[in-house]
Amino acid sequence: MSTILQTDSSATTIAKFKALSDPLRLAVVELLRSQEMCVCDLCDRMDIAQSKLSFHLKTLREAGLISARQEGRWIYYRLNPAEFGELEDYLTTLRQLTPQSPARPCSPDRL
Repeated sequence: MSTILQTDSSATTIAKFKALSDPLRLAVVELLRSQEMCVCDLCDRMDIAQSKLSFHLKTLREAGLISARQEGRWIYYRLNPAEFGELEDYLTTLRQLTPQSPARPCSPDRL
């Protein structure tokens, strides 16, 4: 079995995609697309308890996809567009490297 080497860059990319793989976190991203929102508004819009949402917000923050600022007793969240740009660049590179011809079938002796 071969080992795939993981660089810091690939670990960061993996963390971002993992953060986006959860439907609830993706819903948070969709809500933050148009504006910064406080956690209370996110809870109301998503009809979810703050304790449950906090875990998902932490995951998105650790992946660098959102940032937070505190104003008084409220915490406001917003997207980090540069991080999404990095994911877009990654996907663009993959698209350019993907062969356009169909793959050859494996030979029977390799199965």
